[in-house]
Amino acid sequence: MLKYRLIPVLILKNDRLVQSIQFKRYLPIGGAKIAIEFFVNWDVDEIVLLDIDATLKKRQPQFDLISFFARKCFVPFTVGGGISSLDDIRNVIKAGADKVCLNTAAIRFPELITRGAERFGTQCITISIDAKKNSQGEYEVYLLSGKEPTGMHPVEWAQKVEALGAGEILLTSIERDGTKQGYDLELTRQVAQAVSIPVIACGGVGRMEHFVEGILKGSAHAVAAANIFQYTEHSTIIAKAYLKKANIDIRLSSDVTYEGFTIDEAGRIT
Repeated sequence: MLKYRLIPVLILKNDRLVQSIQFKRYLPIGGAKIAIEFFVNWDVDEIVLLDIDATLKKRQPQFDLISFFARKCFVPFTVGGGISSLDDIRNVIKAGADKVCLNTAAIRFPELITRGAERFGTQCITISIDAKKNSQGEYEVYLLSGKEPTGMHPVEWAQKVEALGAGEILLTSIERDGTKQGYDLELTRQVAQAVSIPVIACGGVGRMEHFVEGILKGSAHAVAAANIFQYTEHSTIIAKAYLKKANIDIRLSSDVTYEGFTIDEAGRIT
């Protein structure tokens, strides 16, 4: 069985990294180029860069920034935002990304999933699914940073993208995003158990325990977060040490492992 993965998500808006809160508020954190310097040394398994302005403003991905990241990054690197054609996929991969993350374009042009998978391999195609409960209390997929409802249940869409050739799913709970309340375990479990491709849980992590819950209770194949990793030195290494203490099979290869330390739920060394 493949090891579980820990993945930082870097959210880019107005050319700055931001902290997202329920897809409504965005608090500036700093420069993306500075962040990548830290994360590549913090034993992460992958890095995801999401440019949330690109699709809304109908512009192409920032190829210069992608190339900069690719030169610094020694782990799999996924890019999302502004990718709406096979040429965009080709150019993002040419710029150095290992995978592309499709969201709005995948729903509007489902054939792009199949064409991308056939041309570049299923392992290169990640589908981002943003979901929350609608006014009827049912989970629903939303587009354009949570602004446009699709009428589709996330399980329905997840099964469809798998059939179309997607290699994995990045599943984000809009309601939990930035709340520090933990993953939406019901949503994560429903989707993860309905497909055979890996599901990455995202949205809501506030304590180290939430990573464990995402795997053991949410059935996720990987756990991702954005905000919690931005403010603490070695945060991803500490998170991995916490996961290993919970008997989660995850790679921990840094020279500094914190395995001999006690780590509280907030990620503090005690």
